[in-house]
Amino acid sequence: MAPMARLVFDIETSAVGLENFDATQLEYLFRDAEKQPDDTAKALKRAEIQQQFALWPFTAQVVCVAMVNADTGRGQVLFQSDDFEEESSAGSDGVEFAPQVDEAELLTAFWDVARRYDAIVSFNGRGFDVPFLYLRSALLNVPITRKDWLGYRFQTEPHTDLAEQFTFYNVSGREGAARRFNLDFYCKAFGIPSPKAGGVTGRDINDLLAEGRHRDIAEYCLRDVRATVELYKVWKERLAGIK
Repeated sequence: MAPMARLVFDIETSAVGLENFDATQLEYLFRDAEKQPDDTAKALKRAEIQQQFALWPFTAQVVCVAMVNADTGRGQVLFQSDDFEEESSAGSDGVEFAPQVDEAELLTAFWDVARRYDAIVSFNGRGFDVPFLYLRSALLNVPITRKDWLGYRFQTEPHTDLAEQFTFYNVSGREGAARRFNLDFYCKAFGIPSPKAGGVTGRDINDLLAEGRHRDIAEYCLRDVRATVELYKVWKERLAGIK
């Protein structure tokens, strides 16, 4: 039997502006801030809440998806860009950078690729990337071609979520031997080049987007995927099958 085609992917998200919400929605979003005892505390809480907007699919959008075939290393990076009319470009590593006009076009292109793969690999995809993609696609009425990526949690097909595998499904909680670390920490521990080495982190996405640095976002997202591919190889060779 031929091996399953496996897609390793990661997304980058960015908060949308407050002007996208009506007064009732804003009251709901910042309700905890209004419970603070004084104006300073309220302002700090509002800033904290607004910083979290990029994590929620009803207050943020997908600005980039990077995808790589786990076996061939070839792939594609879809990213929103002001220069969306620019031709797609392929690097020497077999990864194409493809600018998109908006989020709907990006998601449509992503699901077109996704339908060709039997399985996926992610880092925290079950907890973040996949539900985010599902909900944003539903909001924009973009057809979803793979609806089986959440499935039964204690299985690795069709979705291998490395954040779950390296914690053995959170077997020891927050402080035990299998506590969860971030991708950067795992990479450094296993001698994998860190995606943060380029000086960009997920916290920078909003600022990079505001500065029009779309390609920088795309390249950072691809570094995350490259690191996830290498971490997947470690898991597959050394840990897969542990129950």
